[in-house]
Amino acid sequence: MEGAELTAWLRLTLAPGVGNDTARKLLAAFGSVEAVFKQSEAALRQLGSDRLVSAITTEPPKLGDLKKATTDWLDADADRAMAPIGSALYPAALLNIEDPPLVLYMMGRQLNRAPAAPDSIATNLAIVGSRNPTPQGEQNARQFAKALAEQGLCIVSGMALGVDGAAHDGALLGGGQTIAVVGTGLDRVYPKKHLSLAHRIAASGLIISEFPIGTPPLTANFPKRNRIISGLSVGTLVVEAALKSGSLITARMASEQGKDVFAIPGSIHSPQSRGCHYLIKQGAKLVETAQDVMEELRIPLSSSAPMLEHDGEPPEGDSSFLCALGFDIVSLDAIQARTGLPTPELQAKLLELELDGFIVRLPGGLFQRQAQS
Repeated sequence: MEGAELTAWLRLTLAPGVGNDTARKLLAAFGSVEAVFKQSEAALRQLGSDRLVSAITTEPPKLGDLKKATTDWLDADADRAMAPIGSALYPAALLNIEDPPLVLYMMGRQLNRAPAAPDSIATNLAIVGSRNPTPQGEQNARQFAKALAEQGLCIVSGMALGVDGAAHDGALLGGGQTIAVVGTGLDRVYPKKHLSLAHRIAASGLIISEFPIGTPPLTANFPKRNRIISGLSVGTLVVEAALKSGSLITARMASEQGKDVFAIPGSIHSPQSRGCHYLIKQGAKLVETAQDVMEELRIPLSSSAPMLEHDGEPPEGDSSFLCALGFDIVSLDAIQARTGLPTPELQAKLLELELDGFIVRLPGGLFQRQAQS
């Protein structure tokens, strides 16, 4: 992209009061982004008010700083790109969603591989969920993503804490591709805890943002990016979600885009499962295994890769104890009431099962059984 064109795109994104919809109308009317800024006031006024005319004819004060920051960012690595709407790198799938982003910023090794753009929507699956999942929910996200990545699916998520991070990690563990759609400029990583994960994603996949270089983690930007997560994907799998969760926004957007929505059920006592149960009541497809997702999407299974199917066998003699524990989060007193074991013996048994990975110890003296794959 030449300097004049890059400057014009940045200026259009900075124009006050000019949203994506108005920007697209300007581009359709005048043919190119550079042509928009060569129009007379009379021509511009035919498409809008004096406010629009002022926004287009007045150069934004921050344009010079943004151009330098963007140019420096692009020049620092060959695996970086700025993809305005209509360019070869811009994913065609996003043209079919409501309010497609005007410009995308991309970074990652996948930019220089075929296909260059994240446009294989038939094999892209979004996996989203709670930022504060239960241990079982985080394990489910990682295991489902790994199994699906081993089957050739590219996992799309938002690189947030919790389920998102586990999904990206699982995809990488499965040797597959993953795309992170983030809510900041690509010159920063949020949350900072995911700095290493971001480097791993960029080393083999893609990180995408519609927000200009330098954009901090603003609360309003994270729900906004969800339409891109669902728009890039053939379906969305919700692992765990409360009723007031951003994951439900992603699921709603996927449904509005005509995509499949999948949900993993959980305990009726867990607030983190209520969002999934709500989605299932609304028609989302209940899934218990990664194979359920593959079959629903009608994607042939690879015989060389195992699928997440059944729970592993508990240690011999511990089945009845684990049965009494159940899969809900439970207190030590409740476990003792169910098993009748003396406190020393009970604590020893819990420690043994914790070390073997069959249960996890939670804050507040609580425990939860872990399903095994």
